Amino acid sequence: MVTPPRTLAALLPWFALPAAGAVPAAPDPHAHARGLIATHCVTCHNRDLVGGPAPNLLDPIARHGGNDEALRRAIREGFPATGMPAFGDILGEADTAAVLRFIRHAQREYAAGRITHPEPPAQAPVPTRLHGARLETVVSGLGTPWGLELLPDGGMLISEREGRLLLVPAAGGPPVPVTGTPATQVRQDGGYLDVTLHPRFAANGWVYLAYTEVGPRAGTSGTVVVRGRIAGGRWTDQELLFRGPDETYVEDTSHYGCRFLWDPAGHLFFTLGDRGVPAAAQDLGSPLGKILRLRDDGGIPADNPFAARPGAWPSVWSYGHRHVQGLEYHPATGQLWATEHGPRGGDELNRIDAAANYGWPVTSAGLDRNLRFTAGEPGMRPPLRHWTPSVAPGAIAFGPGGAFPRWRNHLFIGCLGGEQLRRLELDGEVVRDEEIVFQGHGRVRDVRFAPDGTLLLVLNQPGRIARLVPDPSVPLANPATVSTR
Repeated sequence: MVTPPRTLAALLPWFALPAAGAVPAAPDPHAHARGLIATHCVTCHNRDLVGGPAPNLLDPIARHGGNDEALRRAIREGFPATGMPAFGDILGEADTAAVLRFIRHAQREYAAGRITHPEPPAQAPVPTRLHGARLETVVSGLGTPWGLELLPDGGMLISEREGRLLLVPAAGGPPVPVTGTPATQVRQDGGYLDVTLHPRFAANGWVYLAYTEVGPRAGTSGTVVVRGRIAGGRWTDQELLFRGPDETYVEDTSHYGCRFLWDPAGHLFFTLGDRGVPAAAQDLGSPLGKILRLRDDGGIPADNPFAARPGAWPSVWSYGHRHVQGLEYHPATGQLWATEHGPRGGDELNRIDAAANYGWPVTSAGLDRNLRFTAGEPGMRPPLRHWTPSVAPGAIAFGPGGAFPRWRNHLFIGCLGGEQLRRLELDGEVVRDEEIVFQGHGRVRDVRFAPDGTLLLVLNQPGRIARLVPDPSVPLANPATVSTR
């Protein structure tokens, strides 16, 4: 008999209660290890441990050595240069041994073809508490899509971390790569990042792209922001808008940023992570660990809060950030909101003000082996909501109404951890209610409402673009969801 391919989650279910009258299953020898992995590993290594953004733990070709001692050392000590935390302070020898046994078991299943990424269905019902909905695949067969923009003609522009910029025709058909785009370093978090169109794109044709490049010293890299035009399917007229100083190019390959957002005056916001140099987030002379703001041509707006301060990086808008991945204006209040990755847990939701300090690495609700955090400090903003274990929040979007009228002004957060889309109902700066809209359809990298109010989603593993549409035939969900009440 041939055993069909299964995911690790299906092969080793998290919890199961026997049906009435059924013979109880034998105790699962890996239950403890699965709990540890669900808490500490899935955000970086995926629920099946097959990687994203961190390496595939089930591939026998290990980056840092494949024997048991090398794996134990990796778990205990981590690899700070690549963003992997050390777990020696929270996992004892027995815990580490259990995780190692589980990984070895899963590697055998992977080699036998019994752990795979299943092909998602073209359509899937999504019951939520306020709307019945359906998730539909729009574009499939992508690599690791990162950013999405809607073109005036109804097409799409997609950035893939592998270093590709794709045009999706409005009439349908496969994505077409844009030629002549800049070279990038693709490693861990690095590659092509966000993409956005100038607010007057129809008139000037400017496209803005963030990506990582090789640094001035061997093994280093950093984030750059450029703009260019697309003519005849080719990237042209490139102009540099941002490149950090040499000291911001480091060997760490995590926390590059870079999420874009235009303000109502036509200024470009973009985010930079701390690049594994936490102290830089508190240094106003460094662009790392900041939200930054430029004119559309890369110049410095005169009303930036630190533009005239000697020694400050002039494009800084707010600071004390670890790794902001979501940035959006509230449609009713005009306030700026952001989501941010914590160290181990402590992911944050913040409301952003000019010149405000958001605390990293002095304050955090997460854990870090090398840092000790305080509960709060004068002059440092606490988060409005934080998540532990981590949900690895990505892009955010506020519901405009339209196709989903009961979601008007609700905040939607794409999460890499747990492959979730979350909905938050806000009352001012208080999260009144929180719901997991769906999970298990892929790591949600970007979220964007279309003009008709349907929700477009950039999904990783496997790479695709999907759309959430209303479906009255799907019953509403039971209220067994995350709640802040």
